[in-house]
Amino acid sequence: MGSHRRLAPTSGFNRGAGAALCVLSAAASALGAVPADAAPHDHTRAEVDRLYEEAEKATEAYNKADENADTLRRQVRDAQDRIARQQERINTMREALGLLAGAQYRSGGLDPSLALLFSDNPADYLDKAAVLDRIGAHQAGELKDLQTAMRDLAQERAEAVLKLSDLDRSRKAVAAHKKTVERKLAKARRLLNSLPLAERAAYDRASRGSRGDIPDFGSALPASARAAAAIAAARSALGMPYIWGASGPSGFDCSGLMQWSYAQAGIQLPRTSQEQRYAGRQIPLSQARPGDLVVYRSDASHVAMYMGNGQVIHAPHPGAPVRYDPVNMLPVSSVTRV
Repeated sequence: MGSHRRLAPTSGFNRGAGAALCVLSAAASALGAVPADAAPHDHTRAEVDRLYEEAEKATEAYNKADENADTLRRQVRDAQDRIARQQERINTMREALGLLAGAQYRSGGLDPSLALLFSDNPADYLDKAAVLDRIGAHQAGELKDLQTAMRDLAQERAEAVLKLSDLDRSRKAVAAHKKTVERKLAKARRLLNSLPLAERAAYDRASRGSRGDIPDFGSALPASARAAAAIAAARSALGMPYIWGASGPSGFDCSGLMQWSYAQAGIQLPRTSQEQRYAGRQIPLSQARPGDLVVYRSDASHVAMYMGNGQVIHAPHPGAPVRYDPVNMLPVSSVTRV
């Protein structure tokens, strides 16, 4: 879930909002080096970290709602196409029956049963199957076909109405989650701006990190050729900005990076980190190989790709581009081999 919109998205609405959220563990650890006189502002930095984490959770909820909205839009469009085709078929069938009725009228009068069909409410007639006995076998078959078609059309229309209602609710959920993300990010930005310049600079340095250099990944091999292709794609995104709700290729949130990377390998992952958690076979962290998905926190609100030798690549949080970090930067909840 995600479009929607953002920079080169895969589904949803326009995310012109700019940046948002994944984890700040690496930033928090780096801030441990801030001078002791910065201690009075520790609470502010901790609150910023908390807001980023909450915004990340809201982003994954936004991605899911956006994905649902995309699916419902497609379903509504398909339903409308089917309804139009079915209506055209019914019109053709009724026209044929009309010609038949006209011929009967010219040859001796309109059969009362056919008169019922062309009354203001022909469905009442169609529901009375016993009347079909008063018409010839061919006419009965034609009328039964029309009855079935009309009932199918009524069902299609009823289902379309329900889907439109679901789509409206999903759109409202998207808007609500978007507001939540933007509100928390705005508050985090105000708190950061309240820090003294030296501390703000230290926080920004910690967020940017110096992880653009390729660390030692050891000798472990990817679990498959497709995993190797996904790794290559993720590496190509190093330095790209974190943009909440984006799934590449010019910006990413955490799950968007995983989805985009595996899409380059021909595998379509679900949109959210919670769904990606179950996109393959779960294995212990001790058995992780390059290309595996590492999911964090008990609510699975962050995801990264294992690169080997205790390192992952991920889209961390606003102001922190796609980079490498230690696998234990956050509590690991599961590891998934796609």
